[in-house]
Amino acid sequence: MRVLLDTNIVLDVLLNRVPWFNDSQAVWQTHEKGKVRGHIAASTLTNIFYISRRSVGLATAHGIVRECLRTFDICPVDRYALEQAARLIGSDFEDNLQIACATIAGVDAIVTRDKGGFAAAPMIVLTPSELLEPVMHFQLCAN
Repeated sequence: MRVLLDTNIVLDVLLNRVPWFNDSQAVWQTHEKGKVRGHIAASTLTNIFYISRRSVGLATAHGIVRECLRTFDICPVDRYALEQAARLIGSDFEDNLQIACATIAGVDAIVTRDKGGFAAAPMIVLTPSELLEPVMHFQLCAN
């Protein structure tokens, strides 16, 4: 299963944000184990850098960006993606851009803590716990 991770899911892990860290970390680990294939929009990296730099400093923020580049598939943000995002009805352009990137990349789902922000998504939108439920069920059945 290919999933686009909302910016907040990635930040929850990288900045150890409680109370969301555990579920988001489990999603990240599920990706690292190859159970799902994680994607992020290229614009997510600029947002992560900006927020991280303010929270943990410049050097750590650079390391966080490198970790994301090493870990996830990156969905490009180009004129086409921006135009697709501008056509969506949602009120948050950042969420719309992530939806457009997810659509263009052909992912199966978006994983977010804010399902309402992704109401315009043509694919399934899951919380971290919703994503993990079927993955964990599959693992139990496979054993």
